[in-house]
Amino acid sequence: MGEALVQARAAREAGDVPVGAVVLSPDGDIIGTGHNRREAVHDPSAHAEVEAIRAAASSLGTWRLDGCTMVVTLEPCLMCAGAILQSRIPRLVLGAWDEKAGATGSQWDVVRDARIGAKVEVVSGVRAAECAELLTEFFEARR
Repeated sequence: MGEALVQARAAREAGDVPVGAVVLSPDGDIIGTGHNRREAVHDPSAHAEVEAIRAAASSLGTWRLDGCTMVVTLEPCLMCAGAILQSRIPRLVLGAWDEKAGATGSQWDVVRDARIGAKVEVVSGVRAAECAELLTEFFEARR
């Protein structure tokens, strides 16, 4: 989560919502990092999770991230939950819940939906206060 927070701070410095993500190999090595880059690249899909998944897939030379773990500072949205499923990531560690748009346990639970065969292990609340504080400060400064 420490590296995911570093990534979130990079997003904040670039003027984007401070969300950061990393993908860990089955051995626990960081193989992909990402932070929100929607503003920088004018791409609505440039979420931290998608950026980290792309980097990890490139690092491994395959789109299948079997055995990997995604660590992210904010609960993934529907798009990112879908990307986690499509890349076959079996484990998700998240910091803060997203009560408005979260799709891995708060509003929806796409990654554990038996109707689509989803079986992602979700570990929540890791450094949650620190993750939430970054977001709160960012949005308060914008108001």
